[in-house]
Amino acid sequence: MKRHQLILQRLQAQKHVEVPDLCEALNVSAVTIRKDLRLLEEKGLLFRTHGGAALENPYIKDRPVNEKELLNVDEKLGIANAAARLISAQEAIIIASGTTLVALARAIPPNLALTVITSALNVGLELVQRPEIEVMQLGGYLRHSSSSVTGPHAEQVLADVSCSKLFLGVDGIDLDFGLTTTNINEARLNQAMMRAAQEIIVLADSSKFGKRGFGRICGLDQIHRIITDTGIAEPDAKRLEEQGIALTIV
Repeated sequence: MKRHQLILQRLQAQKHVEVPDLCEALNVSAVTIRKDLRLLEEKGLLFRTHGGAALENPYIKDRPVNEKELLNVDEKLGIANAAARLISAQEAIIIASGTTLVALARAIPPNLALTVITSALNVGLELVQRPEIEVMQLGGYLRHSSSSVTGPHAEQVLADVSCSKLFLGVDGIDLDFGLTTTNINEARLNQAMMRAAQEIIVLADSSKFGKRGFGRICGLDQIHRIITDTGIAEPDAKRLEEQGIALTIV
């Protein structure tokens, strides 16, 4: 019972835990920890994951963009403002889809001359009001849930361009599995965006850590920077930095 309480306390603090860390902290075997996690899951106190456990269901379902806009609003605004400070005049950048990316579009300083390629209609509509910004709106199949496009037409355009930065939103960040989204076609488009950019910058609030979507975008070794909020668990932050990923916490 005491061991179970300690597991739940750690889970409350970190949102997700891994078996090796629990073994070290509690000085018991992996077999014992896995048994504990199974019992706690049966009581509805956690969700088991590959190699550990999470406080929330780690498998993400697709949700409408207007619903996502209401989640973690302050965190997304801080992340967007930090990302905007990384943009310089005369750059050609890619802005992917997601509510944090819309916040980034709004945070770009007025009168900053840029070329922006985007798959998101809401990002394009935000930036078309800026006369100094040249917007290339990708075309393709429109996803109703995200107000963004996917498909081979958009992927082909990206094959013919080169940009300095990609600002990427994700639905999940699993430190072992990598970056994911709920839609496999969007994952493919994100991969094409990555091939067209020199620097990959991920914008993700801390609720995205420890979660997985259906479509895998890439492993963590393929990205350069993550911008997130102070809710990120300390072990996650440490592991990202050990992998050479620049981490901005706002």
